[in-house]
Amino acid sequence: MIYEDPHLLVVNKPPGLVVHPGAGHATGTLVHALLAHCGAALSGIGGVRRPGIVHRLDRGTSGLLVVAKTDAAHRDLARQLKSRTVERRYVALVHGRVPRAEGTIETAIGRDPRDRLRMAVRPAGSGRPAVTHYRVRERFWRPVPASLLDVRLGTGRTHQIRVHLGHLGFPVAGDRTYRRRGGSPASPSWTRRVAALGGLALHAGILGFRHPATGEILHFEAPPPPAFAALLTWLGNGAPD
Repeated sequence: MIYEDPHLLVVNKPPGLVVHPGAGHATGTLVHALLAHCGAALSGIGGVRRPGIVHRLDRGTSGLLVVAKTDAAHRDLARQLKSRTVERRYVALVHGRVPRAEGTIETAIGRDPRDRLRMAVRPAGSGRPAVTHYRVRERFWRPVPASLLDVRLGTGRTHQIRVHLGHLGFPVAGDRTYRRRGGSPASPSWTRRVAALGGLALHAGILGFRHPATGEILHFEAPPPPAFAALLTWLGNGAPD
């Protein structure tokens, strides 16, 4: 728990934790933990499966989420998300050396017509508009070419960052859904450290919004999980075996 008051709370979700119950995840989700902590003191707008859930992170993604305790807070936070005034910034470690120092990816995203469990970049008019901004923080050579990116969401589509970066040819490390097919095999040391992440090398590290009751601007930061931080340290040291 990062923050809590009578209206909302902010949590730092670990990788591998599902946000709400669904197919194959009837128990052990973030929602179950929230119910154990808050009891009935969660917004009911999301229904019994998603009490208090204003926005979500993929199972493999770690980082900050705001949860509504009251319906009024939920409605206001949802309006802020819709108007794109909520600040959401991520750090992502991707395969490959991204050539441009910064850029914006703007496409439509919709269901992959060949695999309904995946999302994909779609022709204009065949999906929902999606905007992702990125900036290269650092590039690595060993043991595989990789880049550390700061990523800012302009919209919040399902799997948006993963789809957009994969579409560019720089999939998030640890992402088996949107990874590149083929290519040179990774070193055992890289493979071992990426597996230790327990999810994706994608972390929602900054979250900012206006408090729905007081109007105060709230800003939260959380460092990457230990395994992610250790992977970055290892790369920064030249990836010694």
